Amino acid sequence: MRPVRRLTLTDDVYTSVQTLIMDHAVAPGEKISIDGLARQLEVSPTPVREALARLESDGLVRKRPLAGYTASPLLSRAEFEELVEMRLLLEPVAAAKAAYDEELRTEADLPASPDAPGFRGIAAFTAQDARFHHRIAELSGNGMLRDAIVRLRSHLHLFRLNFPQSHYGTSAAEHHLIVDAIAAGDGPAAAEAMRHHITAARERHLTYFRS
Repeated sequence: MRPVRRLTLTDDVYTSVQTLIMDHAVAPGEKISIDGLARQLEVSPTPVREALARLESDGLVRKRPLAGYTASPLLSRAEFEELVEMRLLLEPVAAAKAAYDEELRTEADLPASPDAPGFRGIAAFTAQDARFHHRIAELSGNGMLRDAIVRLRSHLHLFRLNFPQSHYGTSAAEHHLIVDAIAAGDGPAAAEAMRHHITAARERHLTYFRS
């Protein structure tokens, strides 16, 4: 049972540190103290180091030699547009190639409203949204395309930037239009529905840069 407990502890610490970063409790660009986090979370430094290594692969922290970890800066407007451009290049292709399965319909659903303040309240939405897009990429049958979409970590970066309340209800409806096209075997319609979804999500997130 010891490895199971260790895995649970590592996952819990990862979730806790991720939440601190997503909520800006650890501010963008702020230096991260491993010992300080360990004291705050009442754990040893080892699971904190493991969590930070995972968060580095997520793009939420950066590590520099001799300087340690810092929280990654928020996306700039230019980086945001580049991320959207990459999604528009990759995800409509994945949708057009995706084979339908029943699980996809379930993955399209999203929580109706936050169940807690801050990132903890939207974490389920963010995770479900990511699973839906990653599932389509997997169903495309193109492993390199799937890996490229997953590596973008677009959902973490976008929802760290801001979480427009207009996502609730709207995103799920857009998801189901994509699923309908995939289920009908209409690749061009699936690609267009995905393109519309990503473009509409771009407009929702643009409120961050306009405020």
